[in-house]
Formats: sequence, structure tokens, C-alpha cells
Amino acid sequence: MPWINRRHFLQFAGSTLASIGLSQLDLLRQGNRYGRVLAQGSRGRKLALLVGINQYPDGVGSLNGCLTDIELQRELLVHRYGFNPADILIVSDTEGLKPDRATILAAFQTHLIDQAKPDDVVVFHFSGHGSLVKDPKPVPKLLINQNGQLTVVENNEGLNGTLIPRDRYTDDSNTVQDIMGKTLFLMTYALKTDQVTVLLDSCHSGGGIRGNLRFRTASSRQGDSDLSSPSEAEVELQNRLMADLKLSEETLQQLRQQGIAKGVAIGSAHYDQLAADVPFDNESFYAGAFTYLLTRYLWQQSANESVGMVFANLRRSARDVSNRMVSQEPLMAANPAGNGEKPTYFVQPQVAFAEAVVRSVSPRGEIQYWLGGVSSINLSANQNGSIFSAIDATGKEIAQIEQTSRSGLIAIGRLKGGNLAAIQPGTLLREQVRGLPVDLKLRVGLDPSLGEDLAVVKARLQTLSRIQVVNSTQSMNYRIGRMTAAYQTQVYQRAGMPLPAVGSMGLFTADLRPLTATFAAPEESAEQAVGRLRIPLMNFLAAEIIKAIGGEDGLQRGPARGLTVTVNAKDGAAHQADSMRLPTGTRVQIAVKNRGDRPVFVAVLSIGDAGTLRTLFPWVETSEGQERLAVGAALDLGEVFILGGPGLLEVMVLSSVEPLQDFLRAIKAIGAQQRGVSSSRGPARAAFNADDATTIAAALLGNIDQNTRSTRSTAVNPTIAAVDASRYRVTTTVIEVVPASYVIL
Repeated sequence: MPWINRRHFLQFAGSTLASIGLSQLDLLRQGNRYGRVLAQGSRGRKLALLVGINQYPDGVGSLNGCLTDIELQRELLVHRYGFNPADILIVSDTEGLKPDRATILAAFQTHLIDQAKPDDVVVFHFSGHGSLVKDPKPVPKLLINQNGQLTVVENNEGLNGTLIPRDRYTDDSNTVQDIMGKTLFLMTYALKTDQVTVLLDSCHSGGGIRGNLRFRTASSRQGDSDLSSPSEAEVELQNRLMADLKLSEETLQQLRQQGIAKGVAIGSAHYDQLAADVPFDNESFYAGAFTYLLTRYLWQQSANESVGMVFANLRRSARDVSNRMVSQEPLMAANPAGNGEKPTYFVQPQVAFAEAVVRSVSPRGEIQYWLGGVSSINLSANQNGSIFSAIDATGKEIAQIEQTSRSGLIAIGRLKGGNLAAIQPGTLLREQVRGLPVDLKLRVGLDPSLGEDLAVVKARLQTLSRIQVVNSTQSMNYRIGRMTAAYQTQVYQRAGMPLPAVGSMGLFTADLRPLTATFAAPEESAEQAVGRLRIPLMNFLAAEIIKAIGGEDGLQRGPARGLTVTVNAKDGAAHQADSMRLPTGTRVQIAVKNRGDRPVFVAVLSIGDAGTLRTLFPWVETSEGQERLAVGAALDLGEVFILGGPGLLEVMVLSSVEPLQDFLRAIKAIGAQQRGVSSSRGPARAAFNADDATTIAAALLGNIDQNTRSTRSTAVNPTIAAVDASRYRVTTTVIEVVPASYVIL
């Protein structure tokens, strides 16, 4: 992620977060300061304004997940951070207050500006479309990303990012009723408290639909590539706010160039990236990729972390919620920089970490609960028979609930143990036994680019075990398609990254990012391609099973809850479990440290865009007896490998409180067959074939299921693969491997 020195603040083109003033990102470099005792935040009133817009007029394009975003935020603020529901105002399609321009602005004025006192906490969240307009008095400079290089350019077009209300269009085709970033800056500046958090889940680059994902941006002018102008009402509002605040245009420009107005601001994507509206759980619900990730992280956060640390951890996973689904990186700013060391929302969580919250208890004993803190990968695999612990505010178990049904984020359960009277609306739930399907499947879509070959590919895929074929409009893990000339201009691929040849067949992610290493020659037949792709598909399936066991989507939830992973490049720089970029040919070392409160047994595997699954640790005899990692101990895997072709590489660290004997035997047996595989230095590392992958997955899941059942005093549903959520975790580190010529920021 690029850093901007606050002394030389420049704005990102097209980012509303930037246009309200983005600077002081260098606060995140102060990692050694995060260990300090955090400020406890305000004891005053906590106010929130949550705006979500799904339904837009023709020419903008409706969205699906913005109302879920608002629900995610509200449940989190009420049940984890102690906000009074009466102090949370919602403006959305389904509420009494509709998200028109005038309503949004009036809500900000009356609910936040008029009410907030100096010691109060304020949260403003917007989920919807973003765009650009011409700013009559723009900041003079822009900071844009050209081929991975941050470049200063003149703001000749006078760009300013915007938030799009429901009633965007006017009778004048040259103007729109968007709310400019400049306006949001002024309204934030008008707040009497400094404890302000602004979250924007929208974007301003690209737009429309790519693959089966929709993105939260719209063109500046309907049916035209030119920039619109702001409405007269927008300019008048800015002038009124400036007069009320006694700010001259010159002073306002100086303030905007110095940083955000106050507090902390977080945007969901870089100016040249897309904020995704993502289908989750086989399309049972949609949500903003970043909002879902943020709120889920905060539900599960167990340690007292600063918002800066939370943000740094989120960047490790935000680029792809399912590790390969979405490519976006959030932005953060703070004013003053010290606000980055304050708690998220300037409030410490009021209760223990959890994954769910009870909504109601029926007279018949049916318990309805909301699963907003459960990981997306685990939610889609979640089965009836999963068990949750009901906990009090300190985290002590007071009862157990067994799940009997679920629809999206809403589940129904029954009492498994304890006193039903102890369970009330608002009671928090924590995963105890994670129920996975014994035959978890990989969902593979068929892209229209297959043309006449689509039927052949479908027939061949249906012969593969544990592959579920879905059409191109459904949510999926991967899709098979051919690279076309049109796709070469549409697909997401960073500058300098290779693209497959036109006519070649291979795997795409859900948002049409080609996994270039899975493509072959254009002359290859469809039958040959499916036969070749069997190995990476089975390996990706094995990786999905491993991540479902961990149930965390790679989220790093603080040192108190498990492992930290450090990747060392050949230049000696250490990268701690970050969504880092390293060039091809880099020699990397991996170290794992146990920061938990008990010894664990570890195994380390990796999988890249080519679908090659490797075991990095343990490795046959060379690591015999070293699998156990004591509290505070570190495991250095030595020189593991040289990074290959461009793409994403995931390093998965599985930790268990007991040895997984069947799993380790399977790894070692496969390793013994692979003795001829070599690396430039150090021991060989096993690369699994398709049958290896299914063997590994079956052995691992069977081992864990057996251990989970043997350690429980109450019976577990026999139809599920049971995972004790407190005894098994998976930590995922994502490395972006880029061409050697690519500029590393």
C-alpha cells in the first residue's frame, strides 16, 4: 500500500475518501507503538448514521448488498460496542427515511451535527454507488497509480469524488445531485466532537458487472463519458457551510490539503480499484466485500487493538474475501495521526468476542440467531448440527445451542445444554463445533466464452467427484472459460501482469481475473483442457476444505488468539502476514510463531494460481517430532522456495492442539513418493496431484472429526464432519507475486 507523508498531502483521483482529505497514512508505519495501552474512548453518547442504497434509477444500476451492510454495522454497533439502538439512524430503501439527497444531508445535520457534543462518538457509514464530478474549485494536485507507480499529476479536469443518492439525476443532463467529497469534508468539520469515524463502501473506477460481481460505481454522466457538474444546490450548500464555519475558500483548500477533517476515515478500495457487491453463501445474501470483512473481524476481535492495527490486519484479507474472489485494497486516514492508535469507533468493545447474537426465543424453545460474525467460507459450508456456546458479557459459557436450520445470516437452533431461561435477545454466541459437509464441494462456473464447447466441458466436469457445476450467473469458487479479445480489455489484471493468449482455456476467478498459469495453448481441445484442469481443481478443493476448517478466511485477529506468520524475502526484509507484493524469483523464508496460550501442532501448505498444492512443513524425516510448537516458540521453515510466475500465492498454516496422525502420515507418504522433486537449496517439497489432494483433505477432516467427537461429553450430529472451533485454526497469508519489472510500492 502506498504511503503519503502528511507534509506533502496529495489526493487520490476519483476517491471520495481522498476528496474529503486523505493523508497521514504514515501512521500505519508506527507498528511498534500498537502494543501500548489504548485510549478507552469517549464515555459520552454514541451516535451513528447508516446510509444504504440498493435501488437506483435507470442509468446508474441497482445494487444488492448495501442494505446488508447497514444491518451488519447496526448489529455490530449495538451488540458489540454498546450503541443505543435509538441513537442509530438508518436511511435506506426500506426505512421511513429514503436515501434521497435532501434526506441524507438533513439526517447528517440533525442527527449528527446538531446533537453531537465534544465528548460524543460519531459514526457515518455509506454503502452505495460513487462517481466523479467537476469541482469548480478543486485541489490542484492528484496522486494517481500508473503501472503500479504513484505519480503526481495536475488536477486539470478538476476531479472530485462523490456519493450518489437515490435521486441523482436532474432535468439538466449536465448536472447531477451527487454529494461531493468536499461537502462531506465540510459537514465532518462542523461536528463538535473529534471522535468521528467515516466509512465509505463505494468506488469511482470502472463499474458495472464483471463476472458474477457488481461494482459500486457509476459513470459521471448518463450515457456520456464527460464529467458532470455538481448541482446548484450542492454549491450553495458548500457556500453556506463555509459561511457557518467561517472558512474562506483559501483556508478550506489548505485544510483539505493537510488531511481529513477529523477523526478516522476508511474507504473500501483504491481509487483505481473496484468496491465489490459480493454474493455470499451460494447467493443467499449479498454484501459489500469490505463491510462484511470489517464487521466480521470486529465481532471476532479478542485483543485490544487500535484501529490502525485492525486496518493493517484487514488489508491482509480485503483484497480477496475468499482469497481469490475480489481484488481491492482499503484506504485509511486519521487526523491527527494519533487517532490511528485509538480503538475502532473510538470505543473499546463492551462485551467478549463472538460470532453470532440471539434475536428471539419462541415459547416452543426455538432460538433465532444472527450469524454476522461467522466467516464467509465457513458460512457456506455451515451445516445443521453445528453447536454454539451462549456466553455472558465476560465470555463465560451459560448454555449450548445446536443449529437446526439456516437461511442466509439467520439460523434457528434448539437448546443443547444449559438453561433456556439464560438465553435472551442480545445474548452472544460463539462457535463451539463447526459442522462441515462430509463431501464439501468446489463450485465451478461455466463461462459463456466456452461457446459450443460448453456442453462438453459440463459433461466432463460432472464426472469429477466433489465438483458442483453452476451457471455463469451463480456464485462460485472458480469459472472455466476461454480468453477472448474482449476479455483481454475487460479482465482485472495489474499492469505488467501477463494475460493468456486469445482462444486458450483455463480458470478465472469470480470477478474474471484469469489464473494465467492454468491456461494452455489455444489449440487445446475442450476435453484435453478439462483433463488438465482436474489437478488444480482438486487442489483448490483441498485448500477450500482446509480454510473451512479454520473458519477465518485468513483473518488475523490479534496475537492473543493464535499464530503470526512472517515471510522473509532474500533482501532480508520481513513481511508479517501481509498482502505483500514480491517479484518473481524472490527467495523467501517463512517463520511461524505461537503467540497463543497453549502449545499447538502445526502444518504448513501453499497453493498458487497454478493450482499446485505443496506441503512446506512437516517434510518427511527432516521435520520428525518438530510439529509441536510451544507457547512463545517460533518455527523457521528455512529457505522454502523461489517464487515462480506472477499471481497470488497462499500460505496456509494449520494449528491443532493435538497431533493429526492420519494427516501427517498422508503427507509423509506422498512426500516419500516425491523424493525426486528438488528445489535449488534445501529439502524437496511435495507437490500433490489430484488424488493426493483428496487423500489429504479426507485424512485431515477425518482426523479432526474423530478428535472432536472423542473430546466432547455430549453427542454430535453424525451427519456432519465436526470441527472443534477452539482447537483448530488456519492462518492464511497471501503473497502477490508480480513480474520482476513491476514497481513494488
